Amino acid sequence: MLTRFTVAPSGFKESLSARAAADAIAAGVLRVVPDAEIDLVPLVDGGEGTARTLAAATGGRLVALPATGPLGEPVGTHFALLGTGGTAVVEMAAVAGLSLVPHGLRDPGATTTYGVGELISAALDTGVRRILVGCGDSGTSDGGAGALQALGARLLDADGFELPRGGAELVRLSRVDPTGLDPRLADVELLVACNPYNVLCGELGVARVFGPQKGATPAQVERLADGLENWARVLTRDLAVTGDLYGGPGTGASGGLGAGLAALGARLLPRFEVLLDHLDLDARLARADLVLTAEGALDHQTPRGKVPAEVARRAKLYGRPVLALAGTLGEGAHTVPGVDAFSGILPAPMAPAEAFLRAGELLTDATERALRMVLLGARLPAGPRPQTAGPVPPRVSAPLSVPASGTHRPSSVR
Repeated sequence: MLTRFTVAPSGFKESLSARAAADAIAAGVLRVVPDAEIDLVPLVDGGEGTARTLAAATGGRLVALPATGPLGEPVGTHFALLGTGGTAVVEMAAVAGLSLVPHGLRDPGATTTYGVGELISAALDTGVRRILVGCGDSGTSDGGAGALQALGARLLDADGFELPRGGAELVRLSRVDPTGLDPRLADVELLVACNPYNVLCGELGVARVFGPQKGATPAQVERLADGLENWARVLTRDLAVTGDLYGGPGTGASGGLGAGLAALGARLLPRFEVLLDHLDLDARLARADLVLTAEGALDHQTPRGKVPAEVARRAKLYGRPVLALAGTLGEGAHTVPGVDAFSGILPAPMAPAEAFLRAGELLTDATERALRMVLLGARLPAGPRPQTAGPVPPRVSAPLSVPASGTHRPSSVR
């Protein structure tokens, strides 16, 4: 009988935080196994919720402050100081995320990462020796140019005038003047938690892959792609960068923020190697009878650095079965390594706005349906049924030992 569950989902972008998704899944589990032990491990990938989750996991705290949002207007935001001491976490989505850009104003050629640089500067003010920048859920495509401007770099056109903010302006960049950069950057370890599959330039570059999702037209996509290539070329020359800013792993993270920070000497690291160690994920997966994970979309992109794929990979190291739930199922959903079963959460076609609004309810209901099927499968006999010589009298099976939908009893939920 399944009694121990590890619930390790990511958030559903613009709909559910990772914590809200975990709570919704747990509610569905309790409808079926009311005495379940449920270990909630809401996972972050560097995007929304990263600072808050890591602060909570380490006994740290959030520092609230205003900064420049993606549209150039002030927004309320935060960074985290971890309880382990000496480390700050800057979550780019908290100041330059797509959720901060209203649908009618989405133009990745105009949005800026200036606020990310402001948060890094504010973290430096606290005296930390290490700054971890979480990349994900961005509403920008400026290559991190805004962040460098906030930290003191001057971006100049051919006539020596400073460029306005926004990725669309990078095609006019002629020179980067680093003399005004914050000198404290030389004394801090700057780490970037990013998806290594995201690269800055080329056919799979960040402008072409993610620009349309952020509101770019085909013409804007090409201008952004040209601007980011020029950005990589000028940065490499003027900041004497030795690494590959064009196609190096993670350079395309958060609209190219990875490349901009790498030019300042930051190390770009696979996000799960950096983030999940704070959550003791492996040990918590090893204790489970069943692992449940989830994300907004399960498809061919999932194995390319998404939470369910990483959860499944780690769970398989301990031989644990994995059930994945998703808002939508796309091409390749059945090919995610380590996922033993998967299910979409929509019971019927519905408008995206309604699905977003009801995401928590839909995820709870889908968890209940899927888990009932799992328990039913566990009761079915394995292998072919034996052949009989004659008619077989009817057999009445005992009912499944699960409660009716909606039944709840206290459980140990972490």
